[in-house]
Amino acid sequence: MLGGHALEIVTLLALLEYSILGGMVGRARQTYGVEAPATTGNPDFERYFRVHANTLEALIVFLPALWIFSLSVNYHIGVALGLLFIIARIEYARGYLSEASKRSRGAVSSALISIVLVVGSLIALTIKAL
Repeated sequence: MLGGHALEIVTLLALLEYSILGGMVGRARQTYGVEAPATTGNPDFERYFRVHANTLEALIVFLPALWIFSLSVNYHIGVALGLLFIIARIEYARGYLSEASKRSRGAVSSALISIVLVVGSLIALTIKAL
């Protein structure tokens, strides 16, 4: 699939995705006339800002869980879940940016992936510790 460094590549892709979303916030500031440090004032800008901020919040759980799962449970399944997470965050961003009420599918999908990574890791490590 991605070779011997698939986990690292997925990690970097998730970080690249987050960085692109940050760039989109900067562009939205200019487009909608929202001067820093303001984070409110235009609903369209606010959606860009929330997509970026919510993605950071998701990454805090996702990245360590991805690594722990991949190294402790199953490398290939972890990498596949990582790729699905990135796709789910794209779906989240697309939905949220078009209309806030359309963010649910991507948000739920990425949250479920993180739950699988965390719970799967906890179960596997608990079994190994016994």
